[in-house]
Amino acid sequence: MSMSQDSAETVALQALAWIAANDELLPVFLGSTGTAADELRERVKDADFLASVLDFLLMDDAWIIDFCDSAGLSYDRPKQARAALPGGAQVFWT
Repeated sequence: MSMSQDSAETVALQALAWIAANDELLPVFLGSTGTAADELRERVKDADFLASVLDFLLMDDAWIIDFCDSAGLSYDRPKQARAALPGGAQVFWT
């Protein structure tokens, strides 16, 4: 099932809010993306940045489970959302 870019961006925004509320995970996210905390609000309109939020989340199954459980989403929803954002069709699993 494909997802619209608007729906995918909504999932990514939910994921960003979840990450931002996690005191242990937020610094890891900021460090891995090179984003400063004060830049988050301006970057939420950037589809490439939202894709990076989902890329980060998809690195750990435990994060996906915790996020999806808290957001009431199916566990495959972040992956579907990532596929609908820029570069999503180019995911290579190694």
